[in-house]
Amino acid sequence: MGKVAAEIQSRLMAALAPTALEVIDDSASHHGHAGHRGDDAESHFTVKISAASFAGQSRIARQRAVYAALGDLMAPDRIHALRIVASAPGEA
Repeated sequence: MGKVAAEIQSRLMAALAPTALEVIDDSASHHGHAGHRGDDAESHFTVKISAASFAGQSRIARQRAVYAALGDLMAPDRIHALRIVASAPGEA
C-alpha cells in the first residue's frame, strides 16, 4: 500500500470507525488521462467503506463524511479522483 492510500485508510479509520474498509489505488489504470501526473504518484482511488454512522444517511451525506475525513488530501495536487462506495452494515 502506498503512502497516500495508507493515509486515506488511517484517516477513515479514525473518523468513521468502519466495520469494513478497502482502499484501492486505481492510478495505474489512468495513465494518459486527465489528472494523472505521468509518474507513479497515487492520484486515483476507490474507497469501499461500511460504517454504522452511515445508517439512515443519504448517499450524498455519506460521501460528504468521507470527504470531511480526508480533508486536505482532497487538494488537487494530492487526490485527483475518488470513487466512494459507502454503506451501513447489513446493506447490500
